[in-house]
Amino acid sequence: MPPRILIITAAFGEGHNSAARNLGLALDAQGAVTRVADPCKLGAPFSTDLLARGYRFVTTYSPRLWARIYRSTDRQDFRRQRLPLMRKPENHLAKLVEEFQADAVVATYPLYPYFLERIFSKSGKKVPVFTVVTDSIEINAAWLKAPTDYWLVTDPATREAMIRSGLDATRIIDTGFPVNPAFSELEPVECNDSCEAFRILYFPTAKLPYVRRISRALLDISPKVKLTIVLGRNVRLLWSRAKEIKDTYKGRVRIIGWTRRVPQLLNTHHLIVGKAGGATVHEAIAARCPMIIHHLVPGQEEGNLRLLESIGGGGLASTPALVGSTTADLLSDGGARWRQMKQALARHGRNAGALHAARFILDTLAGKTKSGS
Repeated sequence: MPPRILIITAAFGEGHNSAARNLGLALDAQGAVTRVADPCKLGAPFSTDLLARGYRFVTTYSPRLWARIYRSTDRQDFRRQRLPLMRKPENHLAKLVEEFQADAVVATYPLYPYFLERIFSKSGKKVPVFTVVTDSIEINAAWLKAPTDYWLVTDPATREAMIRSGLDATRIIDTGFPVNPAFSELEPVECNDSCEAFRILYFPTAKLPYVRRISRALLDISPKVKLTIVLGRNVRLLWSRAKEIKDTYKGRVRIIGWTRRVPQLLNTHHLIVGKAGGATVHEAIAARCPMIIHHLVPGQEEGNLRLLESIGGGGLASTPALVGSTTADLLSDGGARWRQMKQALARHGRNAGALHAARFILDTLAGKTKSGS
């Protein structure tokens, strides 16, 4: 019988959902039976939607406030505290575990292992729990204290940081972030590309003025800059401003709404300009696509920036003017700095995290794996 693996995610940040979806794809491809579910949405849809909207608003418009909220969770003991809003999601997770008859549970959200500990204690039946840590280097205590069998982490620096915090090294597995398995099959832009048409992939946030300011800063660098603006969930909010840019810079701007072709887009562009979310940063790394971060949520996303900088694959430019000047520097001297970044990302070589994580999980269930990294 193929192993049955329940993958649980949450709507509070795209990194959790992206990791869960991609792991599901990788595990399915390797013969497992999976279910990807969000116990929060299933158990408490209204309050989850409200909290998710609040999360997006605060991280976009008041990131410093979110940093204080985020760091305050370091002082909480989620083993002892059962959050009132999470009672229904916890009960629904218990129902999922029982109905799906899982051989293992994979959690991409840090609170779920605490739920599972209580669920297993009540039922008297326990299965292995694998916790996918979607942040890098600077890891919140909610992840570190999670009652889990294994932590699957994004990179060696994150693994070392978690070991220094006192965790068992044999249970921290460096698999890489679970990016879409398609990344392992796609060919990125070569570092010796002529850059005569320098294609930039831009993911704006919902801050209204910035889509035009950043777009102009990029397009005014050189006529050879071509810009793809991916609006995603902000399509209604930002469409008119993006359209204004497209009309002004004839033939140089493409607008995309919601898309599932991010792997293909990243592998056909020279540069990404976006937010420092875990999924976006690791997808850029997987595509060997240098990245300029224009929006950073303090606390939660600082580790992602540190990882990108430590690799040599990008950095922070917190104003439209800095985005423009940083990009201009990458293009100067025949694109020498851009080529250095491409080579650094190629040396780091992380484009198959979901496949590695899936193989580790299945090998562990089959009893034929060695822990650690």
